[in-house]
Amino acid sequence: MLTHAPLVAFLSTHNSGASLVFYRDVLRLKLVEDTPFALVFDAAGMDLRIQKVDNVQKSAVTALGWTVKDIEAVVDGLIENGVAFKHFAGLAQDTRGIWQSPGGAQVAWFHDPVGHLLSLTQMSPIAAV
Repeated sequence: MLTHAPLVAFLSTHNSGASLVFYRDVLRLKLVEDTPFALVFDAAGMDLRIQKVDNVQKSAVTALGWTVKDIEAVVDGLIENGVAFKHFAGLAQDTRGIWQSPGGAQVAWFHDPVGHLLSLTQMSPIAAV
């Protein structure tokens, strides 16, 4: 039923100013709309709606992620833009925070200004075929 319906991603923020700067200026997503209810960004053709709320319910798991072709280059670029990557106990991550999964994918995590956990994933060459 929804096979051809575009997906819309939702997050929330209690600090729309900080979220606007982060998603527009740090992550370099195109701002489509800033309304009293939400910030809307174009994320490679998909809408990312960041709802303006009084309280944000954070989760310990990844809320949103991007698949990238060169995780090292993207991580380095985001570090240059001020992003701090998360290190987790028990995961063998490199100094920048990149972890290689048993299946060969590489993953790195970071937080947005209100604490949502975001990720980057470079699929393994075998999985990408």
